[in-house]
Amino acid sequence: MIPGELLIADGELTLNAGRATRTLVVANSGDRPIQVGSHFHFYETNPALLFERAAGYGMRLNIATGTAVRFEPGQQRTVELVALAGDR
Repeated sequence: MIPGELLIADGELTLNAGRATRTLVVANSGDRPIQVGSHFHFYETNPALLFERAAGYGMRLNIATGTAVRFEPGQQRTVELVALAGDR
């Protein structure tokens, strides 16, 4: 093995299998871009993001770790959220 080498098994990798998901339409009502990271509690995002906020409680973006979604001013997009893991 080479330091830093990744040995990956054959096949497909399914992210967040078995977790509850929901889809929301989100609009940036502000005048600046807003970026939301992969593990940020979506309920607590910038107030300029308009969406059904209660539906984002206990959820995060269903995207790969370390990535983010950027909302440009005036932009509206559909995002998929996934339930946060861990004890509640």
